[in-house]
Amino acid sequence: MTGAGGQVGRELLRQPPPGVTVRGVERSDLDITDAAALREVFAEFEPEVLVNAAAYTAVDKAEQEASEAWRVNVEGTRALAEAVRARAGCRMVHISTDYVFDGESARPYAPDAPTAPLGEYGRTKLEGERAARQLLGARALVLRTAWVYGAHGRNFLHTMLRLMRERGAVSVVADQIGTPSSTPALAEALWVAALRPGLSGTFHWSDAGVASWYDFAVAIAEEAHALGLLPGAAQVRPIATVDYPTPARRPACSLLDKRSTIAAFHLTPAHWRQRLREVLGEMARG
Repeated sequence: MTGAGGQVGRELLRQPPPGVTVRGVERSDLDITDAAALREVFAEFEPEVLVNAAAYTAVDKAEQEASEAWRVNVEGTRALAEAVRARAGCRMVHISTDYVFDGESARPYAPDAPTAPLGEYGRTKLEGERAARQLLGARALVLRTAWVYGAHGRNFLHTMLRLMRERGAVSVVADQIGTPSSTPALAEALWVAALRPGLSGTFHWSDAGVASWYDFAVAIAEEAHALGLLPGAAQVRPIATVDYPTPARRPACSLLDKRSTIAAFHLTPAHWRQRLREVLGEMARG
């Protein structure tokens, strides 16, 4: 597994299925664009499945660092896919994003819906998907997800908790719609993808339900206060996207249609608020 030091990678390492041996590498251990280094790692590990959790995910910074985002998300994915292709029987599970869509659809996006990324991050992730599928065919599985957060790592949950503690109030965009994805639930879906050789193609996964970033922040404030993670009830003010300009444009509505994943993976997503309560409960327990 690549990206072992990230929030998804750490969760995958924390909850491997029984009987599964997991080996993970972090960015400091391996440059995923280095073909020679990849050959050495594959010769040592002899993987049956590679889960690629490595990515350049700084959405706004990618607008100024497009070449670096391309290097990691496209060239890195291509190099990994080539290494997988060279090992007989090996498969690749690649994590992608809702940012491959423009957010203009009034319906949740199906895996085969037309893509139209709005920024460099989404464009590079889309090209990475294409590289994996082109090189590996049925030996590649792409799992798109959205609004990922967990008890560890840098994410919206931790940013909100920090700002709520420091300021007591936050202003959060209320006109961008999607669904949060907790890392424990995402890891569960990724393990299904990794351990079922017959699965291939493109799938979507997030928790259940619909939320705006404002809704998510309100829930964080309420649940965290109830668990003692915040000293008081934080105020959350709704604002419009135009009131919070960012270098990268975000999709206005990036709901993912999970029906094909539910049927193929035999998993039923829990509501995002329930998953949030579980993650915050873990944080409260220390």
